[in-house]
Amino acid sequence: MTTNVYFIRHAHSVYTPDELSRPLSEKGLREAKSILEKLKLEKIDTFISSPYRRAVQTIEPLAKYHSVEIMLDEAFQERKLAQGEVKDFTAVIAKVWQKPDFAFDGGESNQDAQARGIKGLMNVLHTYQDNNIMIGTHGNLMVLIMNYFDPKYDFEFWKELQMPDIYKLSFEGKKLMEIEHIH
Repeated sequence: MTTNVYFIRHAHSVYTPDELSRPLSEKGLREAKSILEKLKLEKIDTFISSPYRRAVQTIEPLAKYHSVEIMLDEAFQERKLAQGEVKDFTAVIAKVWQKPDFAFDGGESNQDAQARGIKGLMNVLHTYQDNNIMIGTHGNLMVLIMNYFDPKYDFEFWKELQMPDIYKLSFEGKKLMEIEHIH
């Protein structure tokens, strides 16, 4: 049997420094409804999300459609780049991708964020084997998880992601068989 994990990068939100409570924008709320229309015929057994509001709101319409509660899991929250607000996001994100073991003060390195995400994914694969699981998450963490399995999912790939974006990872046990971009 196959376990399918649908990673969904959250829809559009307007930046605020309050990472946990930042909601989707009006555009993002419309995008979340489009995800419902795109995936409502898929049989999704389990819904898991980063505790960040924008990630929850992105998968909420589909979870409600299937009458399934969303479980929150900190393993899938976005990586923290640094303590406090980052002034030059582009330079900061480029540096942590260039040096995977580097972390700014109070931040999380690529290696640490990837290890956290992979540990969460392995737990999901163990707990929900042979199910279809939807995980609401964030672009950087999603790509770090995909990068664990295939290095072609790198910084350049991350820069091309959309908001929202959906990737279906299919596993036999804990072995990745395929990654499919859901358009």
